[in-house]
Amino acid sequence: MNTRFRPADERDLDAVCAIYDAVHTEEEAGRAVIGWRRGVYPTRDTAAQALARGELYVLEADGRVAAAGIINRRQMDAYALGDWKIPAAPEQVLVLHTLVVDPARAGHGLGPCFAEQYEALARRLGCRALRIDTNARNERARRLYKRLGYREAGIVPCVFNGLPDVQLVLLEKGLEP
Repeated sequence: MNTRFRPADERDLDAVCAIYDAVHTEEEAGRAVIGWRRGVYPTRDTAAQALARGELYVLEADGRVAAAGIINRRQMDAYALGDWKIPAAPEQVLVLHTLVVDPARAGHGLGPCFAEQYEALARRLGCRALRIDTNARNERARRLYKRLGYREAGIVPCVFNGLPDVQLVLLEKGLEP
């Protein structure tokens, strides 16, 4: 499979939103447990705002958008409660939010491929630490991040992007200088 990681552009917005919708459909049908809710998070506005900030990235597979994520240095308030072991100033941390893979393309290594590209971007930017969060209910993501070398730095109860009663798992991974 031929993949390409890149910043998203306006033409990608519909494809990213279609992935959000497909993920919501999988969760509503009971085939996935992510902890998101259609109409609350993530939405078209989630992607559009990230695109406007230059923070939306996509992974194309064979010429089609197959995965997306929001990459920035923004650590939500809940991050202040994390048991972080990797010392890093805020400007040395890169954060991945809202990683999604098209459910129709699941099982082909696209999540790990996206994460690898995110890590490469962080290295190019001179970052020392990577941080990610996920809902504690999302066991699949937790297993993936563990397999990729991320350490859980705590579980924080919070309201997450409009979703109440979320147990937010904070994860980190260090980068070699």
